[in-house]
Order: sequence, then C-alpha cells, then structure tokens
Amino acid sequence: MTALVLSAGGMWTAWQVGAWRVLRGRIQTDIIVGASGGAWNGLAMAGGATPEDLVGEWMHESMRDVMRVRPHRMYEKAQELCRRYPHRAPFALTMVELPAMRCRIVRETEITWQHLAASGSIPLVFPPVAIEGRRYLDGGLRGGLPLWAAEELGATRAIALNVLSTPLFRALRAATRAKQASSALEVIRIEPSERLGSLRDAVDWNPKNVARWIALGERDALSALSSVRM
Repeated sequence: MTALVLSAGGMWTAWQVGAWRVLRGRIQTDIIVGASGGAWNGLAMAGGATPEDLVGEWMHESMRDVMRVRPHRMYEKAQELCRRYPHRAPFALTMVELPAMRCRIVRETEITWQHLAASGSIPLVFPPVAIEGRRYLDGGLRGGLPLWAAEELGATRAIALNVLSTPLFRALRAATRAKQASSALEVIRIEPSERLGSLRDAVDWNPKNVARWIALGERDALSALSSVRM
C-alpha cells in the first residue's frame, strides 16, 4: 500500500500543488495523508480537485486572510473546502488533542470542517478547535510530516512531499518529540530544492510567492520522477 504524505508548512504548502501537478497521473497511491496545510491540500486532492482547481484556490485573494489571526475566516475556508471537495478517495488528516498532546488520525466520512480547521490551527496563532467536548490543534505540532499516520493506516511505502526540510524544522522535530514512522516504511522524499522564504512568508499570503512555490514544486517533482515511478 502506497501513501502520498503531505507535510505541514502553512503557505509554503503551495509548493505541494506544483509537485502534485507533475506526479498526478504518473504515480498510483492508495491513500493521501496530510498534516496542517498539507491536510487542506490533501482533502481537495482526495475530493477530486484538479491541479488547476488547487492553483485557483491558492491564487484567489480570499486566501489573504486565512492565515491571519481571524479564526472565523479560516473556519469559513474550511467549510468551503469541505463542501466543494467531498471525499472520493481514501484520505486522512492528523490533529493533536489537548491537553494530553495525543496524536489523532481522522479519516474520510469522519472528517468535518471542524477537523479540517483543527488540523491547521497553528499554536499561538489560532485557538484550539472544540469537537465533541475535546480540544484539538494543528497536527503538525507533533509530526509535521505524518509518515507515522500513513504507516498506522497500513502503508508500506510513502511518497512524501515535505516543505519542512530545513535545519530549524529538523531541530523542532527533535525538541517536540515528533511521532515517527518505523524503519520498515519505505519513504521517498521530495523536498524544495531552494529556500522557500522566511517564517513570515509561511503565514502571509503573497500571490507572487505562491506562484513561485508552485513552479518550483513542478521543477522539483520533475527532477524526482525517476525515483518515484511505480
């Protein structure tokens, strides 16, 4: 079983759209698994969005306020995406439950807009999302690249689109004791070949940056095609 695994990364995850534009139709995957921004991309992909649909979502000016400290706009966007892209293919997202900091996996028909909002509720930026009496935050808090979730769901191979590849995020993974997959999972990582930008860029929508990241994702995926062919 092969999973497409999409990392967290805020606005940087627009890069995944470019990579997917190249990979879609060239690889076969059995499930998509995403954390945070990768969960938002993954929900749309599993819901039948084309690459052009996703480019349109990312380039639309409605994205301007999604990452600002206005949770209602983020909630509205989560509702909009869940309506527009109801699940058609296997998909799972991750969240972190408070206060125990437990990692949670939510799948297909279980996913509501609240789960999607919780998956992207970055600590200190957005408040936790209450679902059935429990509070949840961004799945990237304890696993920016949710390979562990793909493995728990039965994957033996993962194609990972990871934008959190810098030394800073590797250090954060260690500091937060991020949940890890076992060495038995075969992982093919595709990562940006150039620095995507500052942390501010990751939370501030800029259409020029988005277009650049999507184009870079295409180039990086083209370079990696030989290693991911099924």
